[in-house]
Amino acid sequence: MPKLPPITRAAGLRLALLLAVLAALACSLLLWDPAAVLSRAGGPWRLPVATVVYAVGTLAFVPKPALNAAAGLLLGMVQGLALAVVATTLGAVLAFWLGRALGREAVRPLIRTRWLTALDQRLTEQGFRSVLLMRIVPGLPFQAANYGCAVSGVRFWPYTWATLLGVAPGTAAYVVAGASAGSPTSPAFLISAAVIVLMCAISVLTLWRSWSSARAGRAAEATG
Repeated sequence: MPKLPPITRAAGLRLALLLAVLAALACSLLLWDPAAVLSRAGGPWRLPVATVVYAVGTLAFVPKPALNAAAGLLLGMVQGLALAVVATTLGAVLAFWLGRALGREAVRPLIRTRWLTALDQRLTEQGFRSVLLMRIVPGLPFQAANYGCAVSGVRFWPYTWATLLGVAPGTAAYVVAGASAGSPTSPAFLISAAVIVLMCAISVLTLWRSWSSARAGRAAEATG
């Protein structure tokens, strides 16, 4: 097994700080409920508060489908979709900044396998197209994609615009489902439910193919 490159003390401390911040955000959910805060927000501050709560929720590893459905349920289809897409992008940008500022220097030297090197090269050279595909195709956890992109060579603006466009289709399905949950026999709910089932099936297929490709890559490296 090849020896891993050393990590500088400063890079290690920044990585430890990143892990501590993420752990604190995740543990904070024991003290507050994003859905409850969203439901209580009112007046002119409703949308700004909802946007911040949603974005922080993504950083705290709240499942994005749950946030999307809550946005649709509380704000309706139009406002819920707009807020969910903008807040999803904001959360992705915050994660990107955190990962790049605190974790990239320590993690990047560990990108040594053929598969990770090829992925990093693709993100560096075709950032917008690669991130857009990652956002549209189900199966890759949202938070994992955020921090994976942060340690890669992808540039900020291609990452941001690709996220904004790529999350819209999947987000719309959950927002519409949440907004029409009170009428489970309505066409809007039935169509959104069908799309969600289809995305889940694609996710399973994508994960299976990724596992198979990774297994084949490890076998090739072992025999190479």
